[in-house]
Amino acid sequence: MSETSPQNPRKGIYLLPNLFTTTSLFAGFYAIVAAMKGNFDVAAIAIFIAMVMDGIDGRVARLTNTQSAFGAEYDSLSDIVSFGVAPALVVYSWGLSSLGKVGWLAAFFYTAATALRLARFNSSLGNEDKRYFQGLPCPSAAGLVSAMVWVAYDYEIPGHQLWITTAIVTVIIGALMVSSIRYYSFKDIDFKGHVPFVALLAVLMLFVFVSISPPLILLSAFGLYVLSGPILAVTRYIGIWRKAKKRHE
Repeated sequence: MSETSPQNPRKGIYLLPNLFTTTSLFAGFYAIVAAMKGNFDVAAIAIFIAMVMDGIDGRVARLTNTQSAFGAEYDSLSDIVSFGVAPALVVYSWGLSSLGKVGWLAAFFYTAATALRLARFNSSLGNEDKRYFQGLPCPSAAGLVSAMVWVAYDYEIPGHQLWITTAIVTVIIGALMVSSIRYYSFKDIDFKGHVPFVALLAVLMLFVFVSISPPLILLSAFGLYVLSGPILAVTRYIGIWRKAKKRHE
């Protein structure tokens, strides 16, 4: 989802951006393997690595002018595995399996929502407001689900003790992906321009802060981002309601 298709996509295949996409796909597949072995912390870390690689491939393609139709399609197919199938199987193996049919249906709903989210994103390229995503981005959804499992596993909380909460969260996250709620995309940030020294220092402090307790910090960060969409929507509707009320006064 990170590698945006250009208006006139090239038909060639470029090694550098697709190498990052392949790394993201590998990390997502490895997360599934780790979850099957019960290594849920490793599975969560692998999904976060996939997320980083997915964020890099599109930017590398744009910076090196190596965008292509093949790269965009490959990126989307990779995202379905890394941010759709992998998180669903991780959360299913950890806790949803205790619910039987309801558990795997919740995991399937999440996977299907990811595929629908990506299909809608690809079909609306060039028509959307680049400052916002329509619906929760699938990497962020995967980040929240993976961090939730990682925190519980880190604190030795068995999945069967949180099966109902896990199922509800999984379904809600899937619904947010296919919703019309807008999320800030951060695409208007210029990473190529000059930045003050304090910005570099802030990034360094961010890494230090995350290293204190990676699962908790990542869960908090992705949780706030997931909540930002509904909060933004409510704020926008309140503003519209107040304007309409003033007109009638």
